[in-house]
Amino acid sequence: MNLAQRTELYRRLAAVNPTPRSDLQYSNAFELLVAVALSAQATDVSVNKATAKLWPVANTPQAIVALGEAGLRDYIKTIGLYQTKARNVIKLCEQLLSLHGGEVPNDRAALEALPGVGSKTASVVLNIAFGVPTIAVDTHIFRVANRTGLAPEKTADKVAAKLEKVTPKEYLLNAHHWLILHGRYLCKARTPECWRCSIAEFCKFKAKTPAAGDDAAKPLKGKPAARKLAGKAARKAVKKAAKKAPKKVVKKASKTAPRKAAAKKKMAAPKAARSKAAAA
Repeated sequence: MNLAQRTELYRRLAAVNPTPRSDLQYSNAFELLVAVALSAQATDVSVNKATAKLWPVANTPQAIVALGEAGLRDYIKTIGLYQTKARNVIKLCEQLLSLHGGEVPNDRAALEALPGVGSKTASVVLNIAFGVPTIAVDTHIFRVANRTGLAPEKTADKVAAKLEKVTPKEYLLNAHHWLILHGRYLCKARTPECWRCSIAEFCKFKAKTPAAGDDAAKPLKGKPAARKLAGKAARKAVKKAAKKAPKKVVKKASKTAPRKAAAKKKMAAPKAARSKAAAA
């Protein structure tokens, strides 16, 4: 994808959503930091449900430390890995109080030194809270970057590095939001809604899904994603059935079988002769 195509791709995403923002609910940098840390391996919806009850009670490092680990667990127990996350958030708050005066640092190294905060969380906080033009890559952005050909790479870190390199500067600040929201609501993993995608003409993903009612024999490009997935599932089922089917047991011919047959015939000959003599 060349510069002109990348620029037009982002221009269209910006036209659809001029002022993008995170789906997470927060009102300050500290709430954002905690919400992003809680969202690891969880949905934004589940985090928002938990923090809707937590923020009115404790939305500062001091208040959460006072709440204690057991108290915090009660608020976030509907989120995946809540026990580990509760422990990390308490330690995170203690470290903010002891090292940063209770404030969220505007520094990547300091953020990543906090318990439960990795590169992706630090990038999100720096981008949203402090306006740093950086791109955190989650599963949605990874999918969009590879499908479109915007930044085809095999790891999230490599995709992030490439996106920050190839994204036009005027779009870099909000690129994270545009790409993640596009992946979450349009370029879905199982059935992408290609028929209403504003950047479909630049996308290199061949299994584009046609609109409902369109001729499935003439999709936009290649096979519709749903049909492609169904084909894969069918092939897997056939392989699985083949593995479970009992194997035919073919008995090997014994090397001694001809000798045994000849011996039996030889023994049967005298008996036949005696029988004839007796009959006479």
